[in-house]
Formats: sequence, C-alpha cells, structure tokens
Amino acid sequence: MAMGKESGGGGAGGEGGMSDSVIRKVLVSYMYVAVWIFLSFTVIVYNKYILDPKMYNWPFPISLTMVHMAFCSSLAVALVRLFRVVELPSSPAMTPQLYTSSVLPIGALYSLSLWFSNSAYIYLSVSFIQMLKALMPVAVYSIGVLFKKENFKSSSMLNMLSISFGVAIAAYGEARFDARGVALQLAAVAFEATRLVLIQILLTSKGISLNPITSLYYVAPCCLAFLVIPWAFVELPRLRAVGTFQPDFFIFGTNSLCAFALNLAVFLLVGKTSALTMNVAGVVKDWLLIAFSWSVIRDTVTPINLFGYGIAFLGVAYYNHVKLQALKAKEAQKKISQADEEAGSLLQERDGHSDRKSDNQA
Repeated sequence: MAMGKESGGGGAGGEGGMSDSVIRKVLVSYMYVAVWIFLSFTVIVYNKYILDPKMYNWPFPISLTMVHMAFCSSLAVALVRLFRVVELPSSPAMTPQLYTSSVLPIGALYSLSLWFSNSAYIYLSVSFIQMLKALMPVAVYSIGVLFKKENFKSSSMLNMLSISFGVAIAAYGEARFDARGVALQLAAVAFEATRLVLIQILLTSKGISLNPITSLYYVAPCCLAFLVIPWAFVELPRLRAVGTFQPDFFIFGTNSLCAFALNLAVFLLVGKTSALTMNVAGVVKDWLLIAFSWSVIRDTVTPINLFGYGIAFLGVAYYNHVKLQALKAKEAQKKISQADEEAGSLLQERDGHSDRKSDNQA
C-alpha cells in the first residue's frame, strides 16, 4: 500500500513537473521574442536618431555602418580567438578558397544592404520604411525562383502580388514620399533577399553552419573592407569638409553594442524557437514601430498608409502560415520515415533471431 501511494505520488509529481517544464519553455521562448523585438526596435530607432538631419544630424550612413562592422569584427574575433566562446566550423573547414567563393559574395551583398537601408533613414519615416520592408517575402520568393531554390506556384505569386499591391497603396498614401529614399530601401530589400538566398546556395548546401558570432567573425571584416571603397568616394570628402567633428563615444558605442547584441538575439531566438517565429515576431515589431513612429517621433501616418499596409500584412501573414504548414508536413514526413526505418530494423532483427533459432533446432 505504501509503495502504491509512493508510486502514485511520484506519478502526480512527474505530471506536475512536466507541466512546469512546458510552461517554463513557453515563458523562455516569449522572453527571447521580447528581447529580440526590443533590440531590433532599439537599433532601428537609434539609427534613425543618429542619421536624421532633424535629430542628431550625422547623415553619414556608410560611416555608421563601418563603425558597426568594426565593433562587431573586434568583438567577434575576441570571442572566437581570445575567449573561445564558440568553435569555428571544422567539417568542412573554412579554407581560403571556400571563403573567397562563399563568404565574400555574401559580405558584399550585406554591405550594400546595410548601406542602402541606413541611407533610407535620412529621407523616409520609420513607419514608412517598415511598410516597405513588407516586400521582403516578395523579393526572397522571386529571387528564390530565379535561382531555382523555390518552385513557382501561381498561388504563391498571387500572394506576392497582393503584398506588392498593399505596399503600393501605402506608398501612395505616404505624406513624406521621397523617391530617393524609396529607391534606397527597395535596393536594400533586393540585396538582403539575394543575400538570404545565396546563404542557402553557398553555405547551407555545402553543410556550413554558422551562428551569429562566427558569421560576424567571417562576414563583418570583409563587409568593412567592401564599405571602404564607396566611403572613400562618397563620404570621406564630406567628412573632411565638416572638419572638426568630435564623435560622441557614448552614442556610437552604445549604438554599436546594440547592433552586436541584436545579432546574438537572432541566434538565441532562432536556436531556441525557429526562423518562422522570428518572422511572426517581426510582424509584431513592425506594428510597434509604426505606432512608436506616429506617437513619439510624430511621423505622419495616414489612413491610406494603414489600409495599404493592412493588405500587405495579411499577405505576409498568409505567407508565414503557408511556411508553417510546409514545415509541419516536412516534420510529419520525417517522423513517418523514422518510424518506417525503425520498423524495418525490428523486422530484420526478428528475422535474424528466427533464422538463428531454426539453425539451433536443426
């Protein structure tokens, strides 16, 4: 009787422990989402503050991006080489040939994406930039089809057209529309989408897996080197003309630290949840930024803006839903394959046991 009570009590305790464990995992996941949203929000608003002529008034986006890359490169090298927080990939190892053929193109695209996206903050409001970023799934899908990484589907293309239509309406209703800013942000979206597709082609397909620290270790230095070329022609003459500019080390230091922390938050969020969770969290972040831009920065957000972005939002939500269903189907197929393999191995063991038994009887 005592044993029965003990085992019953242990079972109840196990169920309680299991529920506590599930609740803890859910809370931790929400914490990672909240940290990522906060840091992404902070970096965007901070960059806007530094670059906007009406705020801190330091309109040098290439220089700001170079400061970020120099800071991230230094910290990444220290974490990898000095403190050995993470190990570099060894299978396959990052050879000079592999670095040149795989990492350099990604670094070049990353530098262009950061340069143009930061430049857009000089001309456009934070809210409108977030609306334009809704075109990212359209760009990724289109470039994926072009590089044969995505299958063309008429339903997917209709969804992409609906997102584009919504963004076009939002652009039509923009009170501070600036063609230069729109061109810069669209170029940034195109370069970023190409970078994401090339990561699948040049790295993932070759079995190279990089976390944000090792990614920064390899990509940030070459990104910094690529940015030196346009910086020398575009911004260096203007910086010389300014003459006696004294950089605020607190402003630029904390801004760079936030940018580095954001990369770590991406790793934690994707590693502990999934890339799809980050996409969904990104939609929440965009709405928060639009609300912040309207209420705090006092950017003008028109009803046509919101109507157009609402259409694009529904398209992006449907895109994430389709991705989730595809992921579930893939996981279900994987479980079925594993079950079939286990059943096959059990049958082989049973047949082998039967054969040995027959031999012994003979």
